[in-house]
Amino acid sequence: QVQLVESGGGLVQPGGSLRLSCAASGFTFSSYTMSWYRQAPGKERELVAIIRSSGGSTNYADSVKGRFTIFRDNAKTTVYLQMNSLKPEDTAVYYCNARRAFNAYWGQGTQVTVSS
Repeated sequence: QVQLVESGGGLVQPGGSLRLSCAASGFTFSSYTMSWYRQAPGKERELVAIIRSSGGSTNYADSVKGRFTIFRDNAKTTVYLQMNSLKPEDTAVYYCNARRAFNAYWGQGTQVTVSS
């Protein structure tokens, strides 16, 4: 069965760093576009970063460009989100997403809180 398991969230001070991981199983990971989304309280879920299956090209939300990096390890079937220079407005639940054609899967989310 398909599983996406996020980890690495937590409480961090402004300016700090975190690395999120999403371990995937149950599907052909290398063929899927992988993304990170986030949802803050009272707000809609938004796309943070995406890495495509073919060629590994990436795109980022303007709000995280230059601070976040998405990368994948197909051998470990894991996608990562390196988050640097974190700000309070980055506080949200972060979700991993896998997509290919009409198939889409979500993880359960991991909480990231940026606060002093």
